[in-house]
Amino acid sequence: MSKVYPSNLTQEQFELISGLIPPRKPGGRKRSVDIYSVLNAIFYVLCEGCRWRSLPGDFPNWQTVYTYFRNWRKDGTWVKIHDHLREWVRVDHHRDASPSEAIIDSQSVKSAAMVSQAVGYDADKQLKGRKRFLTVDTLGLVLRVLIAAASVGERQGGKQVLLKVKHMGTHVSGLNLIWVDAGFDGNPFMQWVMDFCRWIVQVVLRPKECKKFVLLPKRWVVERTFGWLTWCRRLNKDYELLPETAETFVYLAMIRIMVKRLA
Repeated sequence: MSKVYPSNLTQEQFELISGLIPPRKPGGRKRSVDIYSVLNAIFYVLCEGCRWRSLPGDFPNWQTVYTYFRNWRKDGTWVKIHDHLREWVRVDHHRDASPSEAIIDSQSVKSAAMVSQAVGYDADKQLKGRKRFLTVDTLGLVLRVLIAAASVGERQGGKQVLLKVKHMGTHVSGLNLIWVDAGFDGNPFMQWVMDFCRWIVQVVLRPKECKKFVLLPKRWVVERTFGWLTWCRRLNKDYELLPETAETFVYLAMIRIMVKRLA
């Protein structure tokens, strides 16, 4: 019998998302592994920050767990589960399923020594690693995430992550306003957003006369979301060889947060 880890889903939480898990492929072998245990193993890696090979022995074989994680990353299953849960949380908060406002920000994180793909140097933060670009709604729920080299500029990364948001289609049909900070300010970026995405960009500036911490309107929401991500040890540093894998772990962190709110 497997142990009960803090990262495990409760039965109520599992039942909430079990209907979103894709069935086995037609004509294939019957599933011999318990999907509940597979999900708990994936969330264990996320929360504890361990290697796949270091999974405790009471979970399914690590190769099996990783195969499910990888296959569902490649076919978009994790993003689909994430999007469904986000809309359910919004409705639970008496909001429309599609947000009308979104906030963008970036966070530079150090990369592990073995990571070489999409790695750069952020001169402002004096940090070598990657940069996370997040778009969140006014509840702090992630719309889309982009993982890029830390050397990628705010406006360049902002365009790429907004393209992902634009491709969400009807999920963001009500979106019309994007909040940004001074790093995204500038006519080329703002004009591009208005011309291509048909959204208005609103810049929130820090008061020049204030040198201490200031709680900026709307801006604090995305900063709180970055704080949520640090609850997961796997996200305290970028350990992933592929940027796409790092993006998936961000979606997984949000899935875990949202399913706990709903169940």
